[in-house]
Amino acid sequence: MRILVAEKLAPEGIALLVAQHQVDERAGLARGELLAALPDYEALVVRSQVQVDAEAIEAGRNLVVIGRAGVGVDNVDIPAATRAGITVVNAPTGNTVAAAEHTMALLLAVARHLAAADASVRRGEWRRGELLGVELRGRTLGIVGLGRIGLAVAARARSFEMTLIGSDPYVTREAGAVHGIEVIPFEKLLTRADAITLHVPLTEQTRGLIGAVALARMKPDAIVVNAARGGLVDEAALAAALREGRLGGAGIDVFEEEPPKASPLIDAPRTVLTPHLGASTAEAQALVAVEAAQQVLDVLAGRPARYAVNAPLVAPEAAVALGPYLELARLLGRFYAQFTRAGLAALELDLSGEAAEHDPAPLTAAALEGLLGGSTEERVNLINAQLLAKARGIQLVERRLHATDSRAEVLLEGSSGLEETAVGGSVVGGEPRLTRLGGYAMDMAPAPFMLVTRHQDRPGTMGRIGLILGEADVNISAMALGRSGPRADAFMVLALDDPLPDAVAARIRADPAVIDVWAIRL
Repeated sequence: MRILVAEKLAPEGIALLVAQHQVDERAGLARGELLAALPDYEALVVRSQVQVDAEAIEAGRNLVVIGRAGVGVDNVDIPAATRAGITVVNAPTGNTVAAAEHTMALLLAVARHLAAADASVRRGEWRRGELLGVELRGRTLGIVGLGRIGLAVAARARSFEMTLIGSDPYVTREAGAVHGIEVIPFEKLLTRADAITLHVPLTEQTRGLIGAVALARMKPDAIVVNAARGGLVDEAALAAALREGRLGGAGIDVFEEEPPKASPLIDAPRTVLTPHLGASTAEAQALVAVEAAQQVLDVLAGRPARYAVNAPLVAPEAAVALGPYLELARLLGRFYAQFTRAGLAALELDLSGEAAEHDPAPLTAAALEGLLGGSTEERVNLINAQLLAKARGIQLVERRLHATDSRAEVLLEGSSGLEETAVGGSVVGGEPRLTRLGGYAMDMAPAPFMLVTRHQDRPGTMGRIGLILGEADVNISAMALGRSGPRADAFMVLALDDPLPDAVAARIRADPAVIDVWAIRL
């Protein structure tokens, strides 16, 4: 088959491809040249610059696979590729060591003022007294996101004799302890850490994770390191904290806009800034090229690719029957991820009615895809779902209830060892419905933006919440209520037309009858 390599790829990856197929290396093609060339190829390999959008995918009418030599696939239109039946693969593990080492380099550079010291010496100065640094030994490193790179950072930080704490909602305390990490909630990590490093994907939930509120909770001499994704840090808030002396320093490799021409961090004090170098080592580029090439070869040979971004969870013949339940399982996973208040040690998937007539493995993978989507950049498919759960210490249980008169339902029940959480749903008329929340039954269509409250069922409570939303111009499109009895605790679920602002959630939480509040984005 013919493979088009449209960006520079390390020779180790090229060698793998050339050994089995015809390979054309044509980096630097103009847009028109790329579109004209694509019909002649069965495989396309890119890095991060070539935009494989819907137009390019339509032009590549013979494409079987698109390989992205790297982690992110922002430059590939995944829905368009999926509709065209093209498998998209990436290389998520090849840059692990490079990213971890760069994280430690930034941490050391900030702690010892290396950039300022270098510039000072080049100016002919000798300011030793003004450039007094701090040692990492004995200090506490807070690692946000305990995936491959987070754990690699932990391994290196241990050699510096640092105390390790970590935050990841889907890594158990026991799994963290294996790596010498005390797993704690994010809010506690902020107050305890002397340095914080980020290793999570950029999602609606993680955008601005280190913002004004988080910075206010941190120690005034703490260090922030971000070599993961631009947008995880609120750059304006971070720059203000540095200028006002409320933070010890920051090492930043990724920015909201790249190059960061207008970033307030450019002239902020006590910073070390690098141009997205996390994966820029010769070794990482070779590993990423080999990993991407092997994925492409697997797909061309008809083998399953472990890192297929859009690998189907079911065979085409089963998609019609199982499709609505797959979407329901994903929704329940996303809902559960935002609803639970604790980590996850065990996850049980219960299927009843029509849902129990199908193989539970695809539904488990779909639920994990929704559950882990905000905490890992690895795309979940049938090949890696069990491995991803095992790596996080999550015990999976699948149960099928075959009673003929039972309602078709998918139920996710999770346990952290401290508390249990349940979210259930069904498919009605081909559309998903929420049918269970905690121990309460309800019936409601999921919405992109939802507000959930747990409150004391007293007269006027729902009216006060509605008034707060009305004053904030937040419109309610649907409502469901679940309760155990009159004037007992109850759950209220509201579908909203717009996202719930943090300030509005805080006002609702302050109501004396309100026990807890969740702002859910599906």
